[in-house]
Amino acid sequence: MPAVDKLLLEEALQDSPQTRSLLSVFEEDAGTLTDYTNQLLQAMQRVYGAQNEMCLATQQLSKQLLAYEKQNFALGKGDEEVISTLHCFSKVVDELNVLHTELAKQLADTMVLPIIQFREKDLTEVSTLKDLFGLASNEHDLSMAKYSRLPKKKENEKAKTEVVKEVAAARRKQHLSSLQYYCALNALQYRKRVAMMEPMIGFAHGQINFFKKGAEMFSQSMNNFLSSVANMVQSIQGELEAEAEKMRVSQQELLSVDESIYAPDFDVAAPQINRNLIQKAGYLNLRNKTGLVTTTWERLYFFTQGGNLMCQPRGAVAGGLIQDLDNCSVMAVDCEDRRYCFQITTPNGKSGIILQAESRKENEEWICAINNISRQIYLTDNPEAVAIKLNQTALQAVTPITSFGKKHESSCPSQNLRDSEMENDRIVPTAELRVPEADELIAPGTPIQFDIVLPATEFLEQNRGNRRINPFGETEDETFPEAEDSLLQQMFIVRFLGSMAVKTDTTTEVIYEAMRQVLAARAIHNIFRMTESHLMVTSQALRLIDPQTQVTRANFELTSVTQFAAHQENKRLVGFVVRTPESTGGEALSTYIFESNSEGEKICYAINLGKEIIEVQKAHDLVSEC
Repeated sequence: MPAVDKLLLEEALQDSPQTRSLLSVFEEDAGTLTDYTNQLLQAMQRVYGAQNEMCLATQQLSKQLLAYEKQNFALGKGDEEVISTLHCFSKVVDELNVLHTELAKQLADTMVLPIIQFREKDLTEVSTLKDLFGLASNEHDLSMAKYSRLPKKKENEKAKTEVVKEVAAARRKQHLSSLQYYCALNALQYRKRVAMMEPMIGFAHGQINFFKKGAEMFSQSMNNFLSSVANMVQSIQGELEAEAEKMRVSQQELLSVDESIYAPDFDVAAPQINRNLIQKAGYLNLRNKTGLVTTTWERLYFFTQGGNLMCQPRGAVAGGLIQDLDNCSVMAVDCEDRRYCFQITTPNGKSGIILQAESRKENEEWICAINNISRQIYLTDNPEAVAIKLNQTALQAVTPITSFGKKHESSCPSQNLRDSEMENDRIVPTAELRVPEADELIAPGTPIQFDIVLPATEFLEQNRGNRRINPFGETEDETFPEAEDSLLQQMFIVRFLGSMAVKTDTTTEVIYEAMRQVLAARAIHNIFRMTESHLMVTSQALRLIDPQTQVTRANFELTSVTQFAAHQENKRLVGFVVRTPESTGGEALSTYIFESNSEGEKICYAINLGKEIIEVQKAHDLVSEC
């Protein structure tokens, strides 16, 4: 060990400037040592604090490992192996916690305590002796100054003696304090070396003891346990990588489709519509009334469950009932200049909710699904087969007719049935086919009726008293039970344009002529008011329903409808001829002209389906009677 610098005690009494200069070097060294010791103590206290925090952390970790079993995971199936493994790890952490606690105690006793004692004892002693030495030096300087001012007169011997005694006492006191101070500074050069190494010896012994006991704790059984856990983790990681690869491939396949599927109405031209659905789910916009004339639309998730329409807001745990679909009716409607809207009407005729789909395909599939559910098909043993059979018998009226000519070939049963017997006996020459004159179809000057359907308010006012007799078959309280069992139920939004008597029902030209005269009369007389109604086509009748009151305004038996056609150019115009008996014993022919929101050919196709169903039922009844 190299020698250390020392202050010579023999020079303490003389207190020369050289000695004072050397003393200042020792004092500077002591000050530096004090600053360093404080910093070192902070670092050691931080180590001790970290170790103590490790004890608390391992204790909390053990509790959290045991708490895994008590967590109510929604997808906790198959966690038994994980729970048992975590229990074993909890025991290991508890044992480690004991070791960490013991290490923290050793660090406090062998590392932090010695450096605190060095600072509080040795450094504080040097600082105290320095202050005492300074006081003694000041007293000596004052006494020497007093002694230097003594006069030369002999009569002051007594005062001189007292000053001399005072100087001697001050010098002795300074000598004593300087000796003690010099000794403390000399000893500090040795003690600082011990103080720097002793805490680190305690730190090293504590760590060695910690690792030694840790090595003893992790025996061969612990190594086997850790190996099995590592194998389990590798197995799970392998499953994860395999699943990630599957998901990556699946993601690529899903993203490799045509970009058009992201458009809400990408297949509007020719959508692939499934009309045999008995359940449906998806997002729809729900119309809510917020005032007398104000409404809001809310996008919600809807799904069918049995005979119920359910709604589930985003983030909700479960859905709620919105509408009972049994025996209800559904139809497309125009609402607030929005596309793809449809309305669900309750069996008692009250207006239900109005919904909006995001595409034509979704709109028509929702209408078909609700229509199938309203027939309670879902209660049968094989609802899918029943839905397919019913839709093959009575196709939805929303199916477009691609050719007007084809429709006349297959969708005009009145003319086909009337001519079916004649076609077997003779062939009509082409030269004889001609377009009838207008006078042959409709008598000149035939009046036109524009208000066959009254507005809802006028109708209610006329029916507040006794029940009125309605020549057009309007009913207020009557129900149509046959409609509930009908194989065909389709509803269209129409506006009544006019009706007039006609001469013949052997050709569709009478309907076209009636359309021309009704539109011309409206233009001449500036009649623009049209009453909107719902035209329900069933397999037995045509019903005209008021949309506000759900009152049936007009009812035409399907067997009395002898002709029906849509305009060849204005596809939204549609008309039909009705044959009604008169009191004189004859029959009257009347043509009714309407404007539809959809193509008129759809209405004609629905009427034709109804007539075909009637013919099939008649044939079935004849077979049953035989």
